[in-house]
Amino acid sequence: METRGADPRATLVLSNLAEVVERVFTFLPAKALLRVAGVCRLWRECVRRVLRTHRTVTWIAAGPAEAGHLDGHCLVRALAAELENVHVLPQTVLYMADSETFISLEECRGHKRARKRTSMEAALALEKLLPRHCQVLGIVAPGIVVTPMGSTGNRPLEIEIGESGFALLFPQIEGIKIQPFHFMKDPKNSTLERHQLTEVGLLDNPELRVVLVFGYNCCKAGASTYLQRVVSTFSDMNVILAGGQVDHLSSLTCGRRPLGVEAAGVVGLAFSGPRIQSATVLLNEDVNDEPSAEAAMQRLKAANIPEQNTVAFMFACVGRGFRYYRAKGNVEADAFRKLFPRVPLFGFFGNGEIGCDRIVTGNFTLRKCSELKGEDLFHSYTTVVALVHLGSPQ
Repeated sequence: METRGADPRATLVLSNLAEVVERVFTFLPAKALLRVAGVCRLWRECVRRVLRTHRTVTWIAAGPAEAGHLDGHCLVRALAAELENVHVLPQTVLYMADSETFISLEECRGHKRARKRTSMEAALALEKLLPRHCQVLGIVAPGIVVTPMGSTGNRPLEIEIGESGFALLFPQIEGIKIQPFHFMKDPKNSTLERHQLTEVGLLDNPELRVVLVFGYNCCKAGASTYLQRVVSTFSDMNVILAGGQVDHLSSLTCGRRPLGVEAAGVVGLAFSGPRIQSATVLLNEDVNDEPSAEAAMQRLKAANIPEQNTVAFMFACVGRGFRYYRAKGNVEADAFRKLFPRVPLFGFFGNGEIGCDRIVTGNFTLRKCSELKGEDLFHSYTTVVALVHLGSPQ
């Protein structure tokens, strides 16, 4: 009986098995990929390659439409439901929630009366949903600015009152480092050592591009002065600074000890990497109607920051919003969307703002930090809007 040779097409199929598996895996969310990675070595290598391609920032958001339940904060419920569908493996998570419902306002101000839900309960429930390896920074503020899930083109919302929040999920991005930092105010020792700043990339770091910085519990004695002292140590560098004062710090996985309600300090994220481009614009008290808000956003547009793989932040004073614009809401977020329709916007309404008009693209700077006095970075009754471009997806 004559035997026929092996079909050469079979060899082709077998040689491309990894490619087929990898192609199938591109449709799976990150949690499912981690589960199938344990099947065999081939699948594990395919999972690793697929996760490398998922390098864009994503987010999970919750607002008034998801609020009103008794079983936890709406952001925690949204994370529990949506993390199963996320395609990125987060390495760093920045979340913000309203202080009224995430932690009671009484707790923010240091009172200790009985509460149905405490900050630790909500924060711990949220952190349990995230991968163990990721760094988490969570803060609460009087109001939240959030872009609803589904599309970068969704209309961002200024939610000044009510249950709301978002979680930004930053995957590991080649050539970019995102480092959380925390400096707690010590009543007995207000000295900030140089090595503390160096360890978190705020000093002696030529690739530092952007610093988001937040002072918490600044109503405590000396807390605002401490915030200014921390910021002054790196404000003369050619980097973008943006942030403000929030009610409280709710999560910091790199922290060494739990925080009491009396604690005050400074937290933030340092973004380093030559691919990062960024710009900020300050909307001062003269910006008080729709045309002037749009004109301010035009200054940001003129920075020519790439808009793909870019996230925007808006840090506004609680004194702005719909009351400031004569009972018209969402003015600043809508002005931003008009000029940046594909860039998601996130942030808060707080008790003081940090920032100025500044562009850092690596080879062009609109206004250097050294041209500013330290107090020019701190404001009230203003809004700071920042663009952070994390490089073109590879």
